[in-house]
Amino acid sequence: MEVLEEYTSVNQNNKYKYNYRLTKSIYRGRIGYGIEIQSQNSIEDNDTDCEQDRVELVSIHRHKVKKILMKLYNNEVSPIHLIDVIGEYVDEHVYEFDVGEQSEVIN
Repeated sequence: MEVLEEYTSVNQNNKYKYNYRLTKSIYRGRIGYGIEIQSQNSIEDNDTDCEQDRVELVSIHRHKVKKILMKLYNNEVSPIHLIDVIGEYVDEHVYEFDVGEQSEVIN
């Protein structure tokens, strides 16, 4: 997995920082893009609590994944809620990774 872009959101009132990352992975010879969110609580203290979650394969279309990533960033979605928010979208687009393989199997 390779990180292509990263966006950071810092909320001073609640003392947390979120990192939103657009990632790239290879799945069965195809490039797929994913999302990773990492939170860091108590930025100012030495005692930090970090959480992280990711979906490595969201779509083969970078622009679609970036659009979702920016919505997550703009709404300050935590890693705890990542799957709840994008799970349905991922389920609807999982077929994109098998499109090339189906034509190879048929021929």
